[in-house]
Amino acid sequence: MALSILLGKVMKVLVLGSGVVGVTSAWYLAQQGHQVTVVDRQSDAAEETSFGNAGQLSFGMSSPWAAPGIPLKAIKWMFQAHAPLKVRPSLNPAQWQFMFSMLANCNEKAYGINKSRMVRVSEYSRQCINNLQDELQLPFEGRKKGLLQVFRTQQQIDDAAKDIKVLQEFNVPHNMLNVTDCIANEPALARVKDKIVGGLHFPADQTGDCNLFTKSLMKKCQDAGVEFKFNTDIHSLVQDGDRIRGAQTSNGFEGADQVLVCLGSYSPFLLHPLGIKLPVYPIKGYSLTLDVKDDADAPQSTIMDETYKVAITRFDNRIRAAGTAELADFNTDLPKSRRDTIAESVMSLFPEGGTIDESQFWSGFRPMTPDGTPIIGGTRYKNLWLNTGHGTLGWTMGPGSAKLIADLISNREPEIDNNGLAVSRYG
Repeated sequence: MALSILLGKVMKVLVLGSGVVGVTSAWYLAQQGHQVTVVDRQSDAAEETSFGNAGQLSFGMSSPWAAPGIPLKAIKWMFQAHAPLKVRPSLNPAQWQFMFSMLANCNEKAYGINKSRMVRVSEYSRQCINNLQDELQLPFEGRKKGLLQVFRTQQQIDDAAKDIKVLQEFNVPHNMLNVTDCIANEPALARVKDKIVGGLHFPADQTGDCNLFTKSLMKKCQDAGVEFKFNTDIHSLVQDGDRIRGAQTSNGFEGADQVLVCLGSYSPFLLHPLGIKLPVYPIKGYSLTLDVKDDADAPQSTIMDETYKVAITRFDNRIRAAGTAELADFNTDLPKSRRDTIAESVMSLFPEGGTIDESQFWSGFRPMTPDGTPIIGGTRYKNLWLNTGHGTLGWTMGPGSAKLIADLISNREPEIDNNGLAVSRYG
């Protein structure tokens, strides 16, 4: 493939999905000289999972949900009103397979491996988004003021020790803070200092509106020649031996030299007929978006409330609070109880920061793998590629995983080790 590019042959690459992962992938592929077409069923980019996510670019805080102690915590959460994890049991075998696989990763050895892979991609993504912003100056209400993981109990501080070990291994900037230092970083916490016992600060982490970023980058993609075909359902991939000829859509057949699947939680449906079993499950998450009522009483960057697993992020004149992991298949309900959990976290830390009564309530499906690591790489088909399964970290890992997959498709030497990232790790 690299030889064909050198000889002047431009490859036609079909990118399926226009969330942050798909659009950033399209950008890098176009920059490498390919003819890129993006297909999506929505009317615009970033209208599903990338629409209302937390807004945190938590490079240093990237961690798998599958961790030691989670099974016991999950049992306790079943009896709590404001629990970070909820399960709506179904007869769908994919739900049970996901849960059993996730439980198998809830040990020290698996956690260390999985977190190392996630931090590897996330730290690379930090470089990529910084380079993109230096080059393109995209408007997305971004801030570079770090991320503060707030602890309400000493046990949470003790549990952070295993994370710190991995952070040190990858030289991720971080600082353990006492309550006074937490307030120095987020002055509004002075009002509720009796509710916290300390924090873990990531000074190099960032914030920004993923939806605005993706739409802004889409326009740059169009300027670079990328074609976007919206309002187009993707019915199937057309196989020809060990290759994929393209995709059959509601608007006809789309042929391609290379096909990249960036469909998030919906990726398994497209790949299953080809014999590819993708262990990606839709973890439902919720967010509230509030107008800032008082700047002095609002967060200045992102606060991760470790107790509720809720991220509270500051945009220009808005606050985005997102959290809850719910296993409910593709249920689209917006239960009041989930809203109350996120509202409880926001109001307990920033009671005067935003107008909760007028907040916008949203939900989306995070494409989660059992080990927390995204699936980035090739498949058994020579020209079929995957960039999916980012879970709660699509915004954080998107630029890095996009640059990595673009290099792999172009047969370039990746800038980071891609070992353990492809679907083949599942056997």
